[in-house]
Amino acid sequence: MGLLDRFFRTARAQLNSLVSGAEDPEKVLQQTVTDMQNDLIQLRQAVAQAIATQKRTERQCDQARSTAEEWYRRAELALQKGDETAAREALTRRQAYAGQANAMDQQMQEQTRVVTELKQNMRSLEAKIAETRTKKDMYIARARSAQASQRINEMIGQVGTQGAMGAFEQMEERILELEAQSEAVAELAAGDPLEAKFAELEGQPSSIDSQLAELKSQILTGDQSQPEELPPA
Repeated sequence: MGLLDRFFRTARAQLNSLVSGAEDPEKVLQQTVTDMQNDLIQLRQAVAQAIATQKRTERQCDQARSTAEEWYRRAELALQKGDETAAREALTRRQAYAGQANAMDQQMQEQTRVVTELKQNMRSLEAKIAETRTKKDMYIARARSAQASQRINEMIGQVGTQGAMGAFEQMEERILELEAQSEAVAELAAGDPLEAKFAELEGQPSSIDSQLAELKSQILTGDQSQPEELPPA
């Protein structure tokens, strides 16, 4: 199984852990993108390291080939000078360096395959991150909309609950009670209207009673003067 598959398995496990233990979907999505971005950074570092190793092996392989060719020329020179022993030793050295170059060449082929795979995985992860970011923005917008709808529904539900309506009914009853008490106090302060009416009527003397009272007052004070005219009968 490839390196990218391991990255995706790790990302899915982290996402499942966050979803099961977190309450804020926006934080979960953001953390998932952050983790994938960190995985991409590590993958890029692995690609860079693999390329650097490939380049170093390539230089060592070229150096081994160059050295092998140099010892081959020395072997030719030794034979031209009639020194077969030196030529044999030079060919031995040449064979050793050629063997190193062949081994490094095989190693470079394997490194090239690894680098190619890492680059493909890196591009796939980059595309996956871009897709995840797009989905993240969409999911965050949906989550915010759902949270806002939930808050509105909770507010509407609280307004329509029995407890809230009971509070309004209690307040209405209290207001009616206060209004009744106010009217009772006003009636007590004013007294009984019918009693007040009769008291007013009883307090008004008739005209005969008024004249008799005035005459008694004059007699008691000694005023014997007669009125110039008697009042009409």
